[in-house]
Amino acid sequence: MRPLRALYASGKPVISFELFPPKTEAGMNNLFTHLEELANCRPAYFTCTYGAGGSTRNRTLLVLREIRERYPHIPVASHLSCIGSSRGELRQYIRAAIEIGVDRIVALRGDRPQDQEVFEPAPDGLRYANELVELIRREFPELGIIVAGYPETHPEAPSSAADLDNLKRKVDAGADVVITQLFFENTDYFRFRERCEDIGINVPIVPGILPVTNLTQIRRITSLCGTHLSPKLVRRLEVHGDDDEGQYAVGVYYAAKQAEELIAQGAPGIHFYVLNKSRAAALICRALALFTPVD
Repeated sequence: MRPLRALYASGKPVISFELFPPKTEAGMNNLFTHLEELANCRPAYFTCTYGAGGSTRNRTLLVLREIRERYPHIPVASHLSCIGSSRGELRQYIRAAIEIGVDRIVALRGDRPQDQEVFEPAPDGLRYANELVELIRREFPELGIIVAGYPETHPEAPSSAADLDNLKRKVDAGADVVITQLFFENTDYFRFRERCEDIGINVPIVPGILPVTNLTQIRRITSLCGTHLSPKLVRRLEVHGDDDEGQYAVGVYYAAKQAEELIAQGAPGIHFYVLNKSRAAALICRALALFTPVD
């Protein structure tokens, strides 16, 4: 298994998928039904999130362990945030993740608890994602480190320049790769990539893409993460009203065109937010022949 930076230096588009740990056994069964189709797309790796404050952390490890057992040739990455954890608890989680075969971490500050106007770290915890990157790089140097970037600026950042400075701190602390928040206008990604280069961020900037399959759902998601929907995409989805298949076709087509243009203009790969479903992302990968070579 190639290290992260070497993986993205191959010159071929690198495909990865993001999952989340279901809350029920039925959800887990559904996830692994879809996972087989995603695995057939030969992704470079899977990532798995966990709930606010680490609320589904044990299920995250369960999902990642099951993936490693079923698909030992596919690396896995665990999300890890600073929220609600002391330094000791973060170390404990990382050790448990390494034991089940995790070899890369998506290092995040995490979403601020709703009852806090200003984020306050846990006792003996970390305030910023760059501090988590520093801890991992210093104490677990064998791990690859992925961090988040925001083409449309993090909702809590005082300015786009300050947000970019925060990203540079994460990269300077030892991050290997940046994966972006979802976006729907490729110009946002290209502009963000240029701004990163201008201030000396020289790691791969991987676009995060969410194939939209339901307008109501994506409006809720974007309201939470501060991403703007493309007016063109909204108009096309609205044409189909309550026609689920029509909305699905529009979303897959739009995301496929996004991915095609991004790769044609030098994006190092695509990270798909699949919402634990497989059909949309798998169709895009097949249509664009996006298959990561297996080592």
